[in-house]
Amino acid sequence: MATRQAFRRLARRMLSNVPESTVYGGPRPQEAAGARRVTVTTLRGKHRRGEPITVVTAYDYPSAVHVESAGIDVCLVGDSAAMVVHGHDTTLPISLDVMLEHCRAVARGASRPLLVGDLPFGCYESSSTQAVDSAVRVLKEGGMDAIKLEGGAPSRISAAKAIVEAGIAVMGHVGLTPQAISVLGGFRPQGKTVDSAIKVVETALALQEAGCFSVVLECVPAPVAAAATSALKIPTIGIGAGPFCSGQVLVYHDLLGMMQHPHHAKVTPKFCKQFGNVGSVINKALSDYKQEVETRSFPGPSHTPYKITATDVDGFANALQKMGLGEAADAAAAAAENSENERKPSENS
Repeated sequence: MATRQAFRRLARRMLSNVPESTVYGGPRPQEAAGARRVTVTTLRGKHRRGEPITVVTAYDYPSAVHVESAGIDVCLVGDSAAMVVHGHDTTLPISLDVMLEHCRAVARGASRPLLVGDLPFGCYESSSTQAVDSAVRVLKEGGMDAIKLEGGAPSRISAAKAIVEAGIAVMGHVGLTPQAISVLGGFRPQGKTVDSAIKVVETALALQEAGCFSVVLECVPAPVAAAATSALKIPTIGIGAGPFCSGQVLVYHDLLGMMQHPHHAKVTPKFCKQFGNVGSVINKALSDYKQEVETRSFPGPSHTPYKITATDVDGFANALQKMGLGEAADAAAAAAENSENERKPSENS
């Protein structure tokens, strides 16, 4: 019996669904040993132990792969995609259907972080039923683990409670809520007066009571965020809210220094630290590519990997001649001769 079980364990290790190497990519790396999927329970454990929670937005497969590789706890598919991906001045224009496309792409690229999808403006305000229906789509069609919704009006609290009762984890969002800029009068920080600060804390408590597993605090003074974090039993995730939150979130493009939001007049938000200058690297790479194409130095021999034998080139040229394509036959022969001449120096070096 022991021998049979050992054989089965060995067989499972030898089996693999890793695809064979292809023209455009090789096998995908196996999941690192000990890399476990982050869940809401994982976050509760980190919060209980006082360990900071890391959150970064992602909007497509490549960004999700980077977030996964960095070991980030939570990957948020934010409606900020409207701005940093689609070029809008606000988050309002993006639809649920478009958000679902982003969610699906991220879900394909990140399997370890907790995946949270934003409910975009217009898909949950009408009723709790609409909110639940939209949240269900984010999980079933988008592949997310949880949803995030903004605001603390009674209707939003009811929506959050209904979604939780439907069996879906909810992250709340208070302070500056970008979907409410029409009411707020723009992208303005909140909690700067006594009444406003109390409202931030009260709203966060109401979201906790509704069953939210976490609350984002955006653009509020650090003392207000510290008070809310102390008052709550669930983690707070700060963005422009100082160092006293349970964790932090930044927009992928902002922290990488990749590009700037249109409404920020080509400057990064005040609260964002640029941990890289990827935008400059990208611009240089594109400029170098343009120059090498224009000077015909790219692609060179090392980037022209696919060969055809001299015999086949002759046969190909003869076939082209018979088709009445003499110039094409000459071009093929000349290209073959040029490739051979370029290959010989590299072989001799």
